[in-house]
Amino acid sequence: MFELKKILGSLLMPLPMSLIIIFLLLLLTSKANKKSYLACLSTVLTLWMISTPFFANFIITYKEQTQKTFSVKAHPQIDAIVVLGSGVHPNTKLTANQQLSSTGIARLVEGIRLARIYPNAELIVSGAGLSNVTSSELMAQAALSLGISSHRIRQNPKAYDTAQEAKLLAPRLVDSKVILVTSASHMRRAQDLFSAQGIDTYPSPAEVFSYHNTPTYMKFIASSSVLNTITAYTHEWIGQKWITLRRALDSEAL
Repeated sequence: MFELKKILGSLLMPLPMSLIIIFLLLLLTSKANKKSYLACLSTVLTLWMISTPFFANFIITYKEQTQKTFSVKAHPQIDAIVVLGSGVHPNTKLTANQQLSSTGIARLVEGIRLARIYPNAELIVSGAGLSNVTSSELMAQAALSLGISSHRIRQNPKAYDTAQEAKLLAPRLVDSKVILVTSASHMRRAQDLFSAQGIDTYPSPAEVFSYHNTPTYMKFIASSSVLNTITAYTHEWIGQKWITLRRALDSEAL
């Protein structure tokens, strides 16, 4: 009964329900133009498939497993913990942490965890923002409210992307022992960009997506959260190709 309830509840969510309705409507429409009909049908079925935990597990799990969890024992001394910026939702009626995106929260929590382990390390929060509210400012306020001393927190508020974050932080961090905190999907590209600026980093991935333990009865049901995960990894794939192209055109780029 529990499994049936979960299946029915998942099928009633906006994404799967919309795809089911579109699929049924396609079955009822005229098939006079077979090529267009098959193209539409294939698009709906493809969107369903790439939104399932089965597809996400097939694409993502191996990439995540290649990233090891940061080992405190292997790194007894750390100079700085860099938390990369993410989206913000400015609203003066909300607390700082409530104005951060879920990605920003995941990164900040990992950064604060590490800051407590390394009490002498700087906590560098990064990222520009919207409407004069920056990701770095909100992260700094949230870190303060969670017990991190103000003298340990440094902001990097002028960076609009990872390449700028690395470039602006390079004068401060070259030759330092640095932990880099960002989403697991973003870590490879972020480390690449920091390395290009002469900053060696130890990765500590946050916001890890894992679907290999999804119950069998849920593996083939489309989910908007899974689609968001696939979108994140697609974004990183495009970002990597962009870096490759830029460097092919200009060896000193990025």
